[in-house]
Amino acid sequence: MKITTALGATLLLSLAACMPAKPMPDAPDRAEGAAFFAQNCVQCHGRNAQGDGAVAKGLSAQPRDLTLLARDNGGRFPQTKTLAYIYGDPEDDFGGSHLKRVMPNFGEGMALDLVPVDLDGQLTPTPRVLAGLLVYLESIQR
Repeated sequence: MKITTALGATLLLSLAACMPAKPMPDAPDRAEGAAFFAQNCVQCHGRNAQGDGAVAKGLSAQPRDLTLLARDNGGRFPQTKTLAYIYGDPEDDFGGSHLKRVMPNFGEGMALDLVPVDLDGQLTPTPRVLAGLLVYLESIQR
């Protein structure tokens, strides 16, 4: 009986190893993030992401210069904090009051297309469009 169970378990594990694994989704690239930025962020943050968009002057809180996020974080791009803010976490708003938040929350309705993103060493399911935006924002740091 023990031999049959062991053989059955070995056969099951062997078959499982032969089954194709569910492929990991392709990681979004800079172009996807740039497209999202152009469609959703340029009006406030400006074409060059420096906080000088067409509607920036009329806002109660001036948009951040998104090219300085790494500089303002000791030279390291703050992926987790940036994602939390964009997604709409009112507790994580770069030091200001969430009651003053002018930027819309983008998280709602994006949870159907998730990709794994390494945030501080932890693979985190992240809306694909926001993962692409993170790639883009990190690429424009100065």
